[in-house]
Amino acid sequence: MFLLCKCERDQEEQKDQRSFTTMKRILILMLLALGLGLSCVRAHRVNKHKPWIESSYHGVITENTDAVLLDPPLVALDKDAPVPYAGEICGFHVQGLSAPFEAVVLNRTSGEGRLRAHGPIDCERQREFTFIVQAHDCGTGPEGHAERRSHKAVVHVQVGDVNEFSPMFGQLEYHGSVTEGKVYDSILQVQASDQDCSPQYSQICNYQITSQDTAFAIDRNGHIRNTESLSFDKKSHYKIRVTAFDCGQKRAAQDAVVHIHVKPICKPGWQGWSKLVDYEPGMGSKLLFPKMHLETCAGSVSWIRTTVELETSGAGRGCDRQSYSERSLQKLCGASSGSTDLLPASSSVFNWTVTLVTDGGRDSDLTYRFDGRQAAKIPDWVVPQNLTHQFTITTWMKHGPSPGQRAEKETLLCNSDKTEMNRHHYSLYVHNCRLVFLLRTDYTQTDSFRPAEFHWKLEQICDKEWHYYVISVDFPVVTLYVDGVTYDPYLVTDDWPIHSSQIDVQLTVGACWQGGEVSKAKFTQYFRGSLSGLMIRPGKIENQKIISCLQACKEGLEITSLESLGQRIKFHLNPAQSLVVMEGEDLEQMNAALRKVSYINSRQFPTKGARHLRISTAVQCFGEDVCISVPDIEAVVMVMQPSEPCITITGAEHLTVPASDLALGLSLFRDLHIISTVTKSDGQTNTDHRSGAFKEITHNLDYCDIMVLGEELRAGLESLELHHSALLGKHLEYANSSTGMSIYGLDSISHYTEVIGQVRYQSRRAVDSVRTFKLTCSELSGHYTSDQYTLQVNILHSEEAIEHVSHAIAPPKYMQIIHPTVIESNSYSIVVPAVATAVIVLCIAALLVVLLSVYLFNQPQNQEHIHTHTLPEKQADCDGSSLSITVNPLESFQELQSAEVTEEEEEEDEEEDCDISSTDSDSDEEETTTSFIHHQTRMQWGTSTLH
Repeated sequence: MFLLCKCERDQEEQKDQRSFTTMKRILILMLLALGLGLSCVRAHRVNKHKPWIESSYHGVITENTDAVLLDPPLVALDKDAPVPYAGEICGFHVQGLSAPFEAVVLNRTSGEGRLRAHGPIDCERQREFTFIVQAHDCGTGPEGHAERRSHKAVVHVQVGDVNEFSPMFGQLEYHGSVTEGKVYDSILQVQASDQDCSPQYSQICNYQITSQDTAFAIDRNGHIRNTESLSFDKKSHYKIRVTAFDCGQKRAAQDAVVHIHVKPICKPGWQGWSKLVDYEPGMGSKLLFPKMHLETCAGSVSWIRTTVELETSGAGRGCDRQSYSERSLQKLCGASSGSTDLLPASSSVFNWTVTLVTDGGRDSDLTYRFDGRQAAKIPDWVVPQNLTHQFTITTWMKHGPSPGQRAEKETLLCNSDKTEMNRHHYSLYVHNCRLVFLLRTDYTQTDSFRPAEFHWKLEQICDKEWHYYVISVDFPVVTLYVDGVTYDPYLVTDDWPIHSSQIDVQLTVGACWQGGEVSKAKFTQYFRGSLSGLMIRPGKIENQKIISCLQACKEGLEITSLESLGQRIKFHLNPAQSLVVMEGEDLEQMNAALRKVSYINSRQFPTKGARHLRISTAVQCFGEDVCISVPDIEAVVMVMQPSEPCITITGAEHLTVPASDLALGLSLFRDLHIISTVTKSDGQTNTDHRSGAFKEITHNLDYCDIMVLGEELRAGLESLELHHSALLGKHLEYANSSTGMSIYGLDSISHYTEVIGQVRYQSRRAVDSVRTFKLTCSELSGHYTSDQYTLQVNILHSEEAIEHVSHAIAPPKYMQIIHPTVIESNSYSIVVPAVATAVIVLCIAALLVVLLSVYLFNQPQNQEHIHTHTLPEKQADCDGSSLSITVNPLESFQELQSAEVTEEEEEEDEEEDCDISSTDSDSDEEETTTSFIHHQTRMQWGTSTLH
């Protein structure tokens, strides 16, 4: 019980103690709160006022700087001044989204501040800024406790622009057009801009034309006008330069170029064509009007016809035709053989045209001009002897009116008496612009009155243009073809046949030969004009197809892609391809068809110069009385200079043979090479340098002449021979004379080389020691000729050969090496009966023994010297060695022949390195020459020498 009471008493004491502790704590908190309250009241009494600033500011900042000029200036005031801290301004706060500014205090006591940017401001990015600024004081102490803030002021800052950018045009080139004769207020407008931000510097205040002496002006807004009427014919295109200035007078960095095109007053006609079209030889077909179209000036056209005419009278014989001789051309066209060319290119064989004047001019054709003083006699061996009642005469002729009222006869071709009488058997002549063919038969053919003179009166005879004439005789009918068109004679006169006689006749060209009834034979009835390709052919009469081929032009007009022409376009192309006519109703189809007209020249070497074009047009309109008129236009096709070929002939320059071998014939040109290279206009040569070889051009040759230099070949003793089989399968013929041989005809270089290689020189009794031949070849009827290739044949007579053998045995100490340019090795084998051969071998063996004895006896007297007179010299030492020769006369022919071949090869190997000579005082010069000749020809005539 006692213990229970004690416990209760202790609990009450503990409870009282806890209550006292709680009351104590409450009292302490109350005292602390009271102290704080007293402190606040005291501090409030120290910083009683907040700073004051203006309610708004306006500022300006120049771009690319950081200083801002404010109006009014940034100043904060505090009424607590001069109380330290409380009356001082410690800072400004800038509030705004991404405002790149800050405000700094310049004086805490006066409250003066400054607004500045964090960095340079770019006006082009942002021209103005708006943000909030607020000032605060320093509070109650250094720590800035109890600071007070001012109200919020609005700041507007504008960025001042700097003229840093130049004006720029929207485009650097402008195009405008005007119609001639009009003055425009505005042709076009140019525009420039400036990237500066301010109106002062970003606006374009002025434009200016910088080009001098122009007929144009520009205003402040960039409008360009012409100050005077313009003429299309005077000038169709103007190019002017324009610049711009901003309001700060800064000029554009780059001027603009303005193109002003003057359009002609709408006149119906063809547009988009060129007056000059260049044509390069070998380019094939070239379009003449690829962009041409017909301007109708809004006229309604229901039908149109266009004619394109090519005038080629200034080129060649009326136009560019085949580049070959008339004889070659007749073969190409399939004419019968046996024709005789009376006006060939001059050569060593065909030499009667050498005195005539060639009328080459600009073209490559072989033409001759006769001025009334030239004529040529045709050799008797050329004149065809088998003319019967059927033959053909063809020629190209250009002839003008004859002077005087009653002109004399002008003879193209005449066959008359050579002496005693003055009878004309047949002739072709012009008289008063009439073509007359005379043919007199003799009493052996008929004894009645027969047609003798056939007359034609045509404009072509005296129009000074080239025409192709064919006189086809099928007696008593004679037909004339001019440019492929048939003409019958308007007058035929009869005459009695002439009496047969033994008087020789003379065929002439360019005049008629009067050999009788005059004191002195002479030419008469001279021709005045130009001729080319005068041919006479006995036998078969030419058909129309061949005649058309012979006179066909190799240049003309053509229409490319005929299948692409509109179905409503009709066209016609004349046979000569010099005229194209097109008709249609659709204008666009006609324009497209005309763009397909082209010029082509298929000649390998076309005639350079101008070809004139004329285009004429006729139109019809829909039901209108008055329709547009389209003027004719003229253009020129200029054919450029063709590349010229260069024909080069190479081969052996020296041959040496025994005189005895010439009886069988010597192949002169076995190692012959003919190449043709083309030299371009810029001087480059079309060759192939790979493997050191030229690239041969596939050209054709017209003729090659082999001429004998020096004395002519002796009749019956010397001749140039060519077997007829060499010409089989080739378009070649040849003529032979004492002065040389002429191989002629249009054929390839390879065929000419093959045939010339089979020409042999034959001499039945050689007298000369040297024979020299010259070879020249021609392309394009002599217009292009090769270089002159010369071949010298050295002939060894029997005495020289024997003496050479004796000297060849002597072993010299010195020798001369000879380097010939080309060495031709020919082997000639002679079949000798076995018995005769054995006798010859025994004789040679005996002779060699005698010669060897003489050599051994005279060996100390040998000297070493040799003179060569044709090739470069180069000396070298060569040691001699003793020779031991054993000859068995009883050897069989086969063994001896084998030994001879072996020993000859060994001797040849020796003599390739050194030339052996003997300088005997009595025969030094003769031995030197003989040794040199023998050295060059040992391989050719197979002399047997035993070592």
